[in-house]
Amino acid sequence: MSAQGFSFSQAHLADIATDILKYARKRGASACETDVSEGFGQSIAVRKSEVDTIEYNRDKGVGVTVYVGQQRGYASTSDFSRKALKATVDAALSIARFTAPDPCAGLADAALMARAKDMPELDLFHPWAIDVNEAIVLARRCEDAAFAVSPQISNSEGANTSIQQSHFVSANSHGFIGGYATTRHGLSCSVIAGEGDAMQREYWYDSRRDPAELMSPEEIGRRAGERAIARLGARKIRTCEVPVLFEAPLAVALIGNFVQAVSGGSLYRKSSFLLDSLGQQVFSPLVSISERPHLKRAFGSSPFDSDGVATRDREVVTDGVLNGYFLSAYSARKLGMQTTANAGGSHNLIVKAGDKDLAGLIKHMDKGLLVTELLGHGVNYVTGDYSRGAAGFWVEKGRIKHAVEEVTIAGNLREMFRNIVAVGNDALPRGAKLCGSVLIERMKVAGR
Repeated sequence: MSAQGFSFSQAHLADIATDILKYARKRGASACETDVSEGFGQSIAVRKSEVDTIEYNRDKGVGVTVYVGQQRGYASTSDFSRKALKATVDAALSIARFTAPDPCAGLADAALMARAKDMPELDLFHPWAIDVNEAIVLARRCEDAAFAVSPQISNSEGANTSIQQSHFVSANSHGFIGGYATTRHGLSCSVIAGEGDAMQREYWYDSRRDPAELMSPEEIGRRAGERAIARLGARKIRTCEVPVLFEAPLAVALIGNFVQAVSGGSLYRKSSFLLDSLGQQVFSPLVSISERPHLKRAFGSSPFDSDGVATRDREVVTDGVLNGYFLSAYSARKLGMQTTANAGGSHNLIVKAGDKDLAGLIKHMDKGLLVTELLGHGVNYVTGDYSRGAAGFWVEKGRIKHAVEEVTIAGNLREMFRNIVAVGNDALPRGAKLCGSVLIERMKVAGR
């Protein structure tokens, strides 16, 4: 085993990828692409100071896509032996030969491939050298801090320490080969306040590439406890139409809804409410969204996409106007466009922050609903209709008046995006999308 804890070196993964490409060509493939990966981690859960679960995972895999002209086949294996790798290539070729030709199938253009000399160092690998006992101590510190908030914290759903690291190599028959190692670590805590029918559950967590940047266990536990206490006494409100403020962790989901609607698959299948929206005003003029694939230590950073195409900075939305879609080589061909290096998803989307934190946005809203939890999956991407169960807080005169539960918020994403009246500066760097709390001018709230 290597010093980094991997069973295979990066060079070994590259050798496997190279051998697969050579064998595929020998067996008659006109083109081939492959991904070789390995990862491992552990997760330790503590509940009421007792160790609840200790889980280890170790995975490896190879995916092979071959093309015979415009016929495509895919196969995968977790066996790195030469015999198994050859069998996987043969299986992919067999599938390709029985598949109907697709005029859009094939590798991305060779000229767009990322080149080794141009790939930036993104600082994505930070192993966390702690043993199980140390991980247990961190989880206990989270939970202890939550219980210390108030005697009204009556129970716990547990605290968790998670450690993950992986590495991969991607290669294709254009001569592209690239790969790197990444880590993702986290701390979380979920507790219950109150008794009987009045119980309320809340949680908090943090996740980073570098464990040195994680919030302290005490801060995570304290936030979980305070959020649970704040929800005590929650009640329904009367049905109304009011401003709705999405707390930052939930506002990120709205950006995810947008990405889904302007991604190539949704567009060429004509299953998006934002069809043919390029160059149009899709958000309020207050909203600008940048894509930054090369940020150090960020979760959405990568020098190339899943097609091997070099990534680049771009302005996806400027003053509410949509400048570009999210396209892979395949979806771009289906649409008669150029890939945007988004095979596999978006890269570090950053929504331009306003000048107010959450407290400032609550004051600015004056009266309405602050949403801190969403339930269900009521989004229709064809029409844009949006309906989700919600919980949070009722606001009057710029202050939180009481907790709210068992309501439904509804609207249409097209109108919601255009009716954003403020974006907060309270974004949390937990994932590949960075967005502060979002205030929408008006939505329907169904209560009692």
